[in-house]
Amino acid sequence: MEQKYNKGYKYRLLPKREQRIMLEKTFGCARFMWNKMLAHTLDYYREHGKTDYLTPASFKEEFMWLREVDSLALANAQVNLKKALTGFFEKRTEYPRFKSKKATKQSYTTNNQEASNAIRIEGNYIRLPKLGWVKFVQHRKLNKGEKIKNCTITKTPAGNYTISIIVEGLRDIQPVKVSKEKVIGLDYSMKDLYVSSNGETANHQHCYRKSEKKLAKLGKEVSRKVQGSKNRDKARVKLAREYEHTANLRTDCLHKMSFRLANEYDAIIIEDLNMQGMSQALRFGKSVMDNAWGKFTHMLDYKLEERGKQLIRIDKWHPSSKLCSACGIRKENLSLSERIYSCEHCGNTQDRDLNAAINIRTAGIAGIAW
Repeated sequence: MEQKYNKGYKYRLLPKREQRIMLEKTFGCARFMWNKMLAHTLDYYREHGKTDYLTPASFKEEFMWLREVDSLALANAQVNLKKALTGFFEKRTEYPRFKSKKATKQSYTTNNQEASNAIRIEGNYIRLPKLGWVKFVQHRKLNKGEKIKNCTITKTPAGNYTISIIVEGLRDIQPVKVSKEKVIGLDYSMKDLYVSSNGETANHQHCYRKSEKKLAKLGKEVSRKVQGSKNRDKARVKLAREYEHTANLRTDCLHKMSFRLANEYDAIIIEDLNMQGMSQALRFGKSVMDNAWGKFTHMLDYKLEERGKQLIRIDKWHPSSKLCSACGIRKENLSLSERIYSCEHCGNTQDRDLNAAINIRTAGIAGIAW
């Protein structure tokens, strides 16, 4: 049975000088519209005790320059503000803030009009409203039958432009019949990202740790420059580029690992860990964030789903580290410094993470749809 799906593609955008000027105008107008509508909402609520929303059209008579940019970018600013306020009233998020002109990351969203096919791709160019044909790095093509719904153009702190395209399509996924030989358990490892139940390690690159000294040096250069000077801005861009490069390396590494695992195994079992709590409680913030376990498991989730395979999450309170994978006896005391698991009952001795990975696989097999 065919089902609809939404999917995102992210590309590097290479606009010309005139197109960059128009992008900067659109960023500014979208930010201006957000601030104006938020200010009106605040004032109206203080006066009447209820919420009122204005449309972007109500500002165009007073501010004629708003007509120069894509109208859908302004409309999406209104939609995003409504979502933010709804999240606040439902106590899911904090109250939305005003956007600063000095923010290093800027973006706006526009929609595709299916009647006119306003956003479309031809070769290495994408057509965008008010911008025309913009060159981009198409490292991956859209699948056949996928329709572009909307796209978000972003200027990163390093000064690069990216475009995130949301598409809609139909797919017929046949569930894969799971073979026990192709079921694997993964235990989170601070050192290697994960250790699998068959003894493999991820051999993670630790991109942040490798560039930590360079980032510290560039950070000092920024702090030594006079605030508001051109030299400080140049130093800030250098620092932002290094951070962006580090993040790109990490993302590339995680994509390759998750792609290989999704192709090789029918079902993967992991623990549903609270990584933020772990980083705060154990003071391993840098290592936890550098591993990006949450991002890695998210990649595994959608890659397996696309192939008709399964990602099983077991309860984080399952004592996978304390149980003996050979006899099942639970050890009451096991400190974090003990890296070798030794069972006093059956004599089983093995790596602590490997023992936990085997227990995770055993616990998760019951949740597999055979």
